[in-house]
Amino acid sequence: MKLFAAARELAGCGELPIELPAGADVAALRVVLCATAPALAELAQRSLIAVNEEYARDATRLHDGDTAALIPPVSGG
Repeated sequence: MKLFAAARELAGCGELPIELPAGADVAALRVVLCATAPALAELAQRSLIAVNEEYARDATRLHDGDTAALIPPVSGG
């Protein structure tokens, strides 16, 4: 799982290895991410997740070799 912006700061790293069972979806990825890095739990619930560089819904199935990234909300002016 690649981490950017606030997620990177909260986790203290730019990537986290995540292992999921076959047939897992993005919702399962989000749950495992929160368990692996509890500091990301609140942010992960309101962030988008991209799979293979495309935004994905929670029901999107993951496949071996997929690359996922947590995309936190952005604000600014």
